[in-house]
Amino acid sequence: MLIIPEYCRVLEESEISEHCFDLIFAFDEIVALGYRENVNLAQIRTFTEMDSHEEKVFRAVRETQEREAKAEMRRKAKELQQARRDAERSGKKVPAFGGFGSAGMTSVSSGTIITDTIVEPEKPKITAAPVRPSGPSKALKLGAKGKEVDNFVDKLKSEGETIMPTTGKRGSDVSKVLPPPVNMESVHLRVEEKITLTCGRDGGLQNMEVLGMVTLRVTDDKYGRIRLIINNNDGKGLQLQTHPNVDKKLFTAESVIGLKNPEKSFPLNNDVGVLKWRLQTTDESLIPLTINCWPSESGTGCDVNIEYELQEENLELNDVVISIPVPSGVGAPVIGDLDGEYKHDSRRNILEWCLPVIDANNKTGSLEFSIAGQPNDFFPISVSFVSKRNYCDIQVTKVTHVDGDSSIRFSSETSFVVDKYEIL
Repeated sequence: MLIIPEYCRVLEESEISEHCFDLIFAFDEIVALGYRENVNLAQIRTFTEMDSHEEKVFRAVRETQEREAKAEMRRKAKELQQARRDAERSGKKVPAFGGFGSAGMTSVSSGTIITDTIVEPEKPKITAAPVRPSGPSKALKLGAKGKEVDNFVDKLKSEGETIMPTTGKRGSDVSKVLPPPVNMESVHLRVEEKITLTCGRDGGLQNMEVLGMVTLRVTDDKYGRIRLIINNNDGKGLQLQTHPNVDKKLFTAESVIGLKNPEKSFPLNNDVGVLKWRLQTTDESLIPLTINCWPSESGTGCDVNIEYELQEENLELNDVVISIPVPSGVGAPVIGDLDGEYKHDSRRNILEWCLPVIDANNKTGSLEFSIAGQPNDFFPISVSFVSKRNYCDIQVTKVTHVDGDSSIRFSSETSFVVDKYEIL
């Protein structure tokens, strides 16, 4: 029975030490009172997962509470919105800057300007929760087991044992956020993009959408009256939108973002979304990173060959993880040619192909492995990455004062991340 390859990629001491407890639990299911039990890999995996009925009950209660809280929030929001409409009808003053940054945008595309006015409801005030009387409680205590584990680890360390830290990163994490720059100026800009892409295994782009936004943050009131010079070199046919409080004529004519009323200032210590864009296409030539998977049936299972190619050579993708599903209960895959590194997660039945960097100097690569299974077992393939360069070539090149057009020192950060990237 191939128990060790199910939990360890290679038969090395460090790998076995890292998964020692998993191996102990697995062997405990195989051997009972010195005799071998008649179990298979699938049964061992089920036994070692330690399914908890109390945990299921707790999760069900928590989900019910979350649904009730969301329903209550929606009801309160409707009441506040109705109250605000009543205040407008009675002639009371409504704040002019409500919702700056997350309100509706103004479409600027092909010379046509469309203005949307959206009034957002005020955020409900959070009331303090009543203080519960102290005393013993029989309720389920979260984190108690974690404290016991920490105490056990500390005891092992005190006895001279070497404890290897485990990493919590996984390639399947939905959101990867780049760290902010160390030195943030009084005027700070963020250029953020997020991609959603779905491709067919035999080729053909089913859908691709890129959403981007420029966010401004001002922390010094003397830099409140400013303008942003935008450089748009993108030729992919994206749609640009500006905030309703931005001067749309100025942006259309000169690609400059400034307030309609030059005497007003941008809000202080708030993230203000001033420009956003959207690109939706089915043009395969615009795919930033193509993935080609060829599973071929053999006498012992399947030989799988996967290739990637960076089509947008101006991009530099970091922490790229290509996740390929593999059949369960057949052991670890046998790896052949490999660019980069790999990790076999036997719990989730995923083979993760990890590449630190993909750029113009490393635009292609391949992975070959063999494992028992059928061609359909290796789909859908998902991809995740982060980048400090944006996909659509839109940048803020200069920040100036409204009066005098003198330049202002500013800091900026750019991020391009994956929301969903699948090959079905």
